[in-house]
This record gives sequence, structure tokens and C-alpha cells, in this order.
Amino acid sequence: MIELRKSKVEEASLFFAMERTEEAIGFVIPYSLKKHRELIESDEVIYLSIFYDDKLSGFMILHQENDQVVEFRRIVISATGYGLGQLAIKAMEQYCFQYLDCSRVWLDVFESNLRGLHIYKKLGYKIFQNTRHNGVQLLMMEKKRSQFELG
Repeated sequence: MIELRKSKVEEASLFFAMERTEEAIGFVIPYSLKKHRELIESDEVIYLSIFYDDKLSGFMILHQENDQVVEFRRIVISATGYGLGQLAIKAMEQYCFQYLDCSRVWLDVFESNLRGLHIYKKLGYKIFQNTRHNGVQLLMMEKKRSQFELG
């Protein structure tokens, strides 16, 4: 069972290590340990630790832009290929729509991240804009409350 908990600053070193695995490095721009600690302690973003069977298995970062919109900035799972990411995203959506009372969650994903792109589409996210980051195609995707309630 997946459970999301507010992250603790003591977990920052684990997040730092998770971002530097071979699996994650191609899909996220890693933060320094100092930046993770600062952001966890700040009100700028929401860090959620992902627990599976009561074991820390990943984390995600959200940014509430206003009362209606949440940016899903990052998800890193320590053990991939087991569906934990999809379960965590579904739990995050419930958190955003029920506890933050938002009407829209959006994210960006590199076009080359085929696994991420497949999962986001499978979960109902729709592309609403294309842009470039350091010469690489970046897709902006969103899911609205109405899509969540239907899914």
C-alpha cells in the first residue's frame, strides 16, 4: 500500500541519493543536498515522501501556484518497474484535488522520457503546450478535476 507523508529534512540525503541513480539521472535535474534541505523546510513547495509497505520508496515535489493550480514538479522512485510511481501519482492526485482543493494539476516531461510520457497519458494527462529546455523538447501536460473524477 502506498502512503504519502510530508517529508522530513532528515530524508533529504536519501532524496539526494535517489536522484543520482542511473535510472533517475536521465529524467530529473538533480538538486544539491543543501537545496533539498532548504526546500523541505520552506513553504515554497510541498515535499511528499512515498512509502510502500512502510518503507521510504521515493518522493515527489509539488508547487501550489494558487488555490486552483498545482505544478507536479518531480517524482523519483527508488525501485522502478513495480508500478509504485503510478500508485504514488494517483495518491498525489487525491491529495491535490481533495486536500489542496485544486482544479488542475500540471507537469512537464521531456519528450525523450517515453516511460514517463506513457504513464502520464495512461493516467489521463493531456499535452497542452510544447517548449524546449536546453535544446530538448519539453511537453507540458495537465489533468483537470473533471478528468480525475471521471477516471
